[in-house]
Amino acid sequence: QLQASGGGSVQAGGSLRLSCTASGRTFGNYAWFRQAPGKEREFVAHNSWRGGKQSYADSVKGRFTIWRDNRDNTLYLQMSSLKPEDTAVYYCAAGSKTYATSPQDYDYWGQGTQVTVSS
Repeated sequence: QLQASGGGSVQAGGSLRLSCTASGRTFGNYAWFRQAPGKEREFVAHNSWRGGKQSYADSVKGRFTIWRDNRDNTLYLQMSSLKPEDTAVYYCAAGSKTYATSPQDYDYWGQGTQVTVSS
């Protein structure tokens, strides 16, 4: 199971850190997705346990950082220089496919945490 937390409201230019704790098992690949009202769920960032690879959507590259703390099996997303267009519900996901950017490639999902960025 995945449990996401850390969302909130912040002004443009601010920062937030999201956390996602995995319990029950360790997965090879983790990712963050987000979904804004009226839009499809979109890929944000990916972390592969094997090789320590990360990948990012172009819209967040250079502003967001994904990493995983293997000591407590927690996935993080540090979000900086936030923009109003980053407003969405953020979901963590886990699966076995490396570098996957489609929601269909992930088997396990957290419950989502709201991020609101005001201008």
